[in-house]
Amino acid sequence: MTVKKKKVTQTMILRAVASSTAIETRASVESIEKKLKTNKRKYSSLLLAH
Repeated sequence: MTVKKKKVTQTMILRAVASSTAIETRASVESIEKKLKTNKRKYSSLLLAH
């Protein structure tokens, strides 16, 4: 049986962080995701490790 790995995208990471934060803060996932996307420019020079 071969297991194919699914490529993790930045969108998937943003959604995971937003949902985790939403659970802890009781805020909506959409509002946190929006904040993360708008602050993206702040760290645009950083890349994720491969």
